[in-house]
Amino acid sequence: MTLQHSTKTTMAIPSHVLTMWSAFSLEQGGIQEERFYEAFGFGDSPALADELGQLVLSGTKRATAGSVWSYESSGKGTPKPGDLSVVTDSNDMPLCIIETVQVDIVPFSAVSKEFAAVEGEGDGSLAYWRKVHFEYFSRECASAGRSFNEDMLLACERFRVVYPPLARSTA
Repeated sequence: MTLQHSTKTTMAIPSHVLTMWSAFSLEQGGIQEERFYEAFGFGDSPALADELGQLVLSGTKRATAGSVWSYESSGKGTPKPGDLSVVTDSNDMPLCIIETVQVDIVPFSAVSKEFAAVEGEGDGSLAYWRKVHFEYFSRECASAGRSFNEDMLLACERFRVVYPPLARSTA
């Protein structure tokens, strides 16, 4: 199903990404701060944040998946189309700004090979996606005292790079 609405707490724009956010806002003639969703590095390790951030900048990675329970427990709610996020590297340095264009809520077991390819990790296959995301979500669940299962709902988010201007041609 496609997610239509989510409940989220308005987040303050963190100071370490404010320069990039302000430049983007100036270029756009102003951006409503309510569109700011989060500043984050992909994955759960510094190496993943750097690797996946570079895949976003190259235009290879145009999607991501997160557990619905994790979004809900964070107080942000699931992302929705039009949300803007600042992608950072392992040192919290901003790399780019992405805009959420679509979010589908599906069980882990129902993620499609097309989504896995758009997520752009590894060889782009569903088999690779399932392996690395099983490992990732198992770690995430364990750290929260939960157990992974294939019926766990995921927010499968598609996004596009909207800033900096040089990155747009690869989005």
